[in-house]
Amino acid sequence: MKKFLLLSALLFIAVMPLSAHVIQYELDKMSSNTVFWKYTLVGIQHIIPEGFDHILFITCVFFLNPSLKKVIIQASMFTLAHSITLGLAMYGIIKPPANIIEPLIALSIVFLAIENIVSDKVRPFRLVMVFLFGMVHGMGFAGALSQLGMPQYAFGIALISFNVGVEIGQLSIILLLYFLVSHPFSKMPFYRRRIVIPVSTIIALVAAYWTVQRIFFV
Repeated sequence: MKKFLLLSALLFIAVMPLSAHVIQYELDKMSSNTVFWKYTLVGIQHIIPEGFDHILFITCVFFLNPSLKKVIIQASMFTLAHSITLGLAMYGIIKPPANIIEPLIALSIVFLAIENIVSDKVRPFRLVMVFLFGMVHGMGFAGALSQLGMPQYAFGIALISFNVGVEIGQLSIILLLYFLVSHPFSKMPFYRRRIVIPVSTIIALVAAYWTVQRIFFV
């Protein structure tokens, strides 16, 4: 187990990007239908494989409660929150600075990971935290879409389909974790001690590294 944890930590640190919000995509004149599918794909790609920080956030949401229904409710709160701030930012109503938002995204992961370690159940305030952190992540999504560009003739469609893609990516991560981890192991007596706490510790360390990295080097 100790060797597994060390190897996992080194792997996480080795693959983590300096900034997890860069999307390279060529914007062409497209039909509304094409815009929908293209930006849905961009939303999925922003989670899988490019959104490593968002994957860790969703993993933290998942691990405190292996109930698939409750995890999906929390993920839906997250989606609602980031949709609000993403829309506000893309319409120019708010202009969040990346040098503040990126470290906050990393800190949100640290916070949830630590809660997974010290708490063994979901408390009501958890939903509030997930919602607030979702608003922060939405501002990060806005930075990615600003780099990508949005078609003015189908702005609303692109915005909605990007959110749809993000939600698909999130649900894919949740279902993968459920069938690979929660379903076979969550009722075992060692589940929290040998899976939840060690994985959450690794995530907290990685996200703490990101926080420092994004404050001083981004």
